[in-house]
Amino acid sequence: MTTTQPAPPPSMRLRELAFGAACAAALRAAARLGVADALGDQPLAVEDIAAAVKTEPGPLRRLLRALSCYGVFAERPDGTFAHTDVSRLLREDDPNSLRAIALWCTEPWTWDAWPKLDEAVRTGRNVVEELYGKEFFPYLNEDAPESADVFNRAMTTSSVQSAQDVAAFLDLSGCTSVADIGGGQGHVVASLLDKYPGLHGTLLDLPRVVENAVPRLRTGGDLADRAQVVPGDVRTAVPVKADVYVIKNILEWDDESTTRTLRNVRAAGGPGTRVVVIENLVDDSPSMRFSTAMDLLLLLNVGGAKHTRQSMVDRLTEAGLVIDDISPVNPYLHAFDCHIPG
Repeated sequence: MTTTQPAPPPSMRLRELAFGAACAAALRAAARLGVADALGDQPLAVEDIAAAVKTEPGPLRRLLRALSCYGVFAERPDGTFAHTDVSRLLREDDPNSLRAIALWCTEPWTWDAWPKLDEAVRTGRNVVEELYGKEFFPYLNEDAPESADVFNRAMTTSSVQSAQDVAAFLDLSGCTSVADIGGGQGHVVASLLDKYPGLHGTLLDLPRVVENAVPRLRTGGDLADRAQVVPGDVRTAVPVKADVYVIKNILEWDDESTTRTLRNVRAAGGPGTRVVVIENLVDDSPSMRFSTAMDLLLLLNVGGAKHTRQSMVDRLTEAGLVIDDISPVNPYLHAFDCHIPG
């Protein structure tokens, strides 16, 4: 059963950290088996959960006990297991579900890449090309379609959840148009159009991405008359004119690609145009453990990096933008509100 324990001594803490892969693997197993979905509002015996998810009761009890040490599920005095606020996030039907993200962070390729972190740190380059003979996204789409699907679902989950926070945060009063640069399926644009009925929005991203734009933005959708979906590579050009450009969670490539994207936005917008860059930071953030882990994963798969507050400032100023304000959007994201100088 789960009990409150004093903080472990350093030697035990290091042992626990060294076994961190076991916790990640347990989360993945629970997500793939659908354990959280099988467990409802009432505690259940392991035998009942096992019957629902088609596993052996003994090994399932071991899995649940391991996870309960981290507050994922709770073991009760009578041996039954119940949900916690954390384990509910593994349910498919939870409005804040993180199941897809838990799977994405533990996909098969990650177990190939993590052991080569020392090599990536030594060279500063990704390890995926050496592992699979091609860049990360071509590998996903050509050789690992199931993993690509998990990636798309995870990014959709993240975008849907953060889009509402971004829309609540951004004040676009007086603006007539907004463009989301590298905006994925368009959840941010849709949320902003909902908030501002007089606003027109443009979604710009790669062709294979925008072909799956949310139906509301496409022909026949309720926002289609105020929305434009444009296929293109933001690192090549930004063929969109808008009062405000939003750039969220894409400036994590190599420095040259980041600089090119920002300069393309500057060229498209012209003097006085507002540019809002929204990113996870690896400092000055309550989500440091998550952000720094994602930073290392970016190094492994694409050779990219999450930013510190200062590195983001440096990239923006080097690209010729003037930073007017830096504010937290939520515990995970910061907004750099900028304008293009005359």
